[in-house]
Amino acid sequence: MSKAKRISAEEFDRKFDAGEDISEYLDFDRAVRPNKSHRLTLDLPGWTVSALDREAGRIGISRQALIKTMLDAGLRSAGSLNAPEPAVTHSAS
Repeated sequence: MSKAKRISAEEFDRKFDAGEDISEYLDFDRAVRPNKSHRLTLDLPGWTVSALDREAGRIGISRQALIKTMLDAGLRSAGSLNAPEPAVTHSAS
């Protein structure tokens, strides 16, 4: 088990923001990936796929991005999503 050096949060942030190597302050043996993606297969009728493609094309994003956005919005409006607010990103995909 690795033993990470201790440092204040402010100093850690400063080093990170400056692009310095912060690996000596991390314990990789206990690292977790909290928002790991899971692959999902979904069967939909053709008209639904066509409608998704039209909407995705209209707003300039991929079908997958549209589905993720719509699921996120629907779950948030239903109060069923316990996740951080989405980051605003711009993607060519």
